[in-house]
This record gives sequence, structure tokens and C-alpha cells, in this order.
Amino acid sequence: MQDSTPILVGAGQFTEKNVDPVLAHPPMGIAAAAAKAALMDTGVGDALPALIDTLAVIRIFQDSTNRPRGPNPFGRAENPPRAVARRIGANPINAIYSNVGGNTPQQLVSEMAERITAGDVSVALITGSEAIKTAQLAMRNNIDMNWQEEDEGSQEDRGIGVKLSTDHEFAHGLGIPIQTYPLFENAIRGAKGHSMEQHMLYMGELFAPFTAVAAANPFSYYGTQRSAEELATVTAENRFICLPYPKWMNAMDRVNQGAAVIMTSVAKARELGIDPAKWVFLHGCGEAKEKIMVSQRVNYHSSPAIKANSSKAMAMADKTIDDMDYIDIYSCFPAAVEVACTELGLSHDDPRGFTVTGGLPFFGGPGNNYSMHAIATMVPKLRAKPKSFGLVTANGGYLSKHATGIYSATPVLGQWQREDPATYQAEIDNMESPDVTETPGGAATIETYTVCYNRGIAERGIVIGRLDANGARFVANTPADESTLRLMIETEQLGRSGMVVSKEGMNTFTPV
Repeated sequence: MQDSTPILVGAGQFTEKNVDPVLAHPPMGIAAAAAKAALMDTGVGDALPALIDTLAVIRIFQDSTNRPRGPNPFGRAENPPRAVARRIGANPINAIYSNVGGNTPQQLVSEMAERITAGDVSVALITGSEAIKTAQLAMRNNIDMNWQEEDEGSQEDRGIGVKLSTDHEFAHGLGIPIQTYPLFENAIRGAKGHSMEQHMLYMGELFAPFTAVAAANPFSYYGTQRSAEELATVTAENRFICLPYPKWMNAMDRVNQGAAVIMTSVAKARELGIDPAKWVFLHGCGEAKEKIMVSQRVNYHSSPAIKANSSKAMAMADKTIDDMDYIDIYSCFPAAVEVACTELGLSHDDPRGFTVTGGLPFFGGPGNNYSMHAIATMVPKLRAKPKSFGLVTANGGYLSKHATGIYSATPVLGQWQREDPATYQAEIDNMESPDVTETPGGAATIETYTVCYNRGIAERGIVIGRLDANGARFVANTPADESTLRLMIETEQLGRSGMVVSKEGMNTFTPV
């Protein structure tokens, strides 16, 4: 363990429930409350705010898309990191507002670790939050609020980041998570040879243990324990959102939650008198992206990027999946967990479980910041068992961008150094995948599909298919008439033949 070795020395969470919107925190207020909890967790909290030279905030959902999705009429923090800094009494040199993606909490931890090792950063605070539930309640009840914040000072706004879907994909329904992940799920179902009925229970059995963890977590926003059968049974309350996901298998983002971590070097922690029992080390980390556009993926039941970046993290830590005592897999939808388990070599009935928080559908899915909660939950567990190791996977987009962290209170030996992700990203970028056409025509076969519902009523079919003539891939919608949608719901559509036509930028696939 060297003086420059990066460590996590504080972790905090904050959940706000059942509060009058007028009295509730705005988004940066929640982020600051989590930051204050992390500062207190270090044991030297009052001494730290003035020493924070780098403050990074995870981008909130309100700022995460160029496409309008229901505007928030209450204003915004124009400089989120400075808005948090003002609340905690900090004045950082580096004020960072991250780009979009559920991978960004782990990505920023890895980045700060590297910059601390290099001497570029001394003390870093990373925090994030959402106040979506408050905004929803206020709008529903015609309550006016002022969340506009104007804080002066520099800001490194990293923007939206890489575009995750084409306009053509988005027009057909890809690029909205609740409509995109079901396409992966049905492909996974096909790869496993499951009927729809078998797979519904299979998903329920996967997620039932998550509900038990969420029920025991004081920071959970929902936290109701449910059986596999409850999760898998479609009811008026647990209605279909998009086939095959009922409501309770979807990430729940209407929450008020925040989480934060404090990072520094071993030398600085000693100087500040932070108890070594508080130190948690990042032993391994990795990052990788899939072929970003969903229509360009190698297939819809695997993740070369999860395999690559987790393998690099394991190699850096000199550990295997069997060495992990605690695991938190990004769990926005069952498909995300199922694919990660496959790539990590985990059995679905692994007794260690796949979450320390309870997961996004049950603990809560606070926008891009969920994995910060996973890390913050992992920290006290690792301190309590200093020889144990924990794995966190983080996922942005639609199984698009991935980051992995391996943590332990056991010190890192030797020089901390990670491999530049660019050195292995090219392997994924160069993988063979089907040609894509935006103007398909002729006989075709369904590769994967979903049916989207509105308040329990089927209203749209989405298909990713392949042309019989040359194997080119396309995206399309089906006719929206009742008989076609009922056919797609009641009978197997994987591998079904049909005809696709393209007209004025929109493709329609009619199954035989």
C-alpha cells in the first residue's frame, strides 16, 4: 500500500418519503444531504468541506435527454456541483457535472481513483440524486415550487454524452428503456428455450430475493417483499408495461433518493486522521461499451462489453467471481441481471444473491445515480468484514455502457494502476454484427419483439427482424389492430415469418 493509493473514506445515503412537496428538498438538496452523510461517515466531517478540491455530481434525469419527455416546470440548478458545494461549505477547484448513464457513478469512482493516484486530485466528493417523486406530486396537485438555482463559478459540464439511439430507432420505439429492455428479454427467453409462462416464473424467481433485501433496507423507497408468483402474475395493479414485463419488473424511478462517496489518498487520510478502519480500496475496475446502437448489437442475449470490462476488473484485482462475498448487479430489468449473470459465470440461484440494496424496481431507481447507492451500501459491509470483497456492476442506456468495480477493506498491494479502457474497447467495436437497413422490404423473420401497453391495453408492437433475402436487420412496428396485437401476445413470435414494408421512414412488419 503506497501513499498515493486511492481510497473511499466516506459513504452516505438519503431517502425522503412522505414529505409535503413545498417542504421537500430539490434535487441538489437531496444530493447535498447525501454528501453531508458521507462527510459525517469519515469521522472528520467538519474538517473536510474546505479541503474538497473536486466535486462531481451525477447528471439528473431532467438534464439527461435532448428529447422532450414531460418538462419539469419548477426550474433547475444551472451549476449542480456548485449548488451542492454551497450547501456543504465547499469551494472545489474542479466542479464536474457528469454525462448520462447508470454507469457514471462507478466510472467517476474509477476516474477519481486514477486522478488521486496521479496527484491531480486530493479530496473528491461524488454525489447524485433525484427528486422525481416530489416533482410528480407537485404537478399532480398544482403546487408551484421554485427549484431554479444560479450558482457562480466554473463548471465542467460533460453534456449528454454519446447518443444511444438513432432517430429511426426512436421513431419505432427503441431508445425508451421500458420498451427496449423487453426486446432483450424475449431474445434471452428464446435462447433459453422457455415458453412465455415458464419465463414469467423464471423472472419472478430471479427478482423475489431482491424484494427481500429491499424490504430490509432502511433507504429503500418501496421495499415490499413479494413472492416469485406475485411478481410473475399479471393483475390490475401488476399490469403489463411491455411484454413480458409486468409493472413490478420495471425500474421505479419516481423516487427521492441520493447517495455520495468521499475519496482521497492513503497519505491524505493519514494526515487528516481518518481511522484506517474507514478505508475501502478499489481493487479492480473496468469500463466498456457495446456497439452503441441497439440495432447494431451482436445479438440480444449476451453482452461482450460486460464480459470484457468485468474480466479486466477481476484481473486487476487478481480475483475471480468466486472470491466475491457481496454482489450488486445493475438491475433495472430482469434482462440486465440475466445477461450479467451469464457473462460473469453466475448461477441464478447463487446463495450470495445479486443485490445489496434491493435493486432498482424495489429499492428504487434514482436515475443515473443508482450504482452510487450500491457502492455506498457496500462500504459498511466491507468495513465490517475487512477481508471480504464486493463487486458492483453499473449499466447505462440499454445494456449500452458498462462499468465494474471490485472493493475491499483489505489494502491494495503495490502501485494502483488501471488499464486504459480504450485498449480493449476496439475488440468489441470490431465484432461482427448484421448489416442494418432503414428501408427494408420483403419476406422477413422476427429476431425479437415486444408489445407495449397503455394502462393495461395493448397498443403497439415493436419488432427487430431480419430480411430473408440477405439477413439484414431492421426495426419495425406491427399493425396496431387488435387481432395482430392479440396474436403477438398469445402465440410465440420468435422466428415468426412475415412481410415488412417501408413507407416515409416508418417500417411495418405484418406477421403471417
